[in-house]
Amino acid sequence: MLECFEFTRGATTADGALEIVLCYQERQRSRFRAKTLCGKDVGWFVERGEVLADGDVLLASSGEKIAVVAAEETVSQVQSDDLHLLTRAAYHLGNRHVPLQILPGELRYQHDHVLDDMLRGLGLAVVVTEKPFHPENGAYHGSGHAHGHDHHDHHSHSHHGHTHG
Repeated sequence: MLECFEFTRGATTADGALEIVLCYQERQRSRFRAKTLCGKDVGWFVERGEVLADGDVLLASSGEKIAVVAAEETVSQVQSDDLHLLTRAAYHLGNRHVPLQILPGELRYQHDHVLDDMLRGLGLAVVVTEKPFHPENGAYHGSGHAHGHDHHDHHSHSHHGHTHG
């Protein structure tokens, strides 16, 4: 098995590199095993919170290079020339901690009927399609389940009743 402990970001694909095709969920994993297109086993162990992107190159301890290719997966896509509408859509998706790919005039997220209906309600046409998915890197460290674990006790300590005088 090829073991990879580091990768180079956005490298132009190394000549003759092996290729590994991974969906977004797999590219988020800090430890994972998969097969290259030609059937070699690859295991990688990268820093938690790193998300491999299309075009990154995993470096095997034996010297091989393995180019990461983003798999096509089922995504929902909205396109509009109305920037205000797209901004509102991005705001509502962001409020739900949805990994979101933001392109000029387009938003893309992992397909979800509830979210599709919400965006249709805002007046956007939602297209379900198969495309590579590259969400914004940011607050999705770990498994992408950042549903408000410690947002509760930051505001309650501001009233300490200091009276001056």
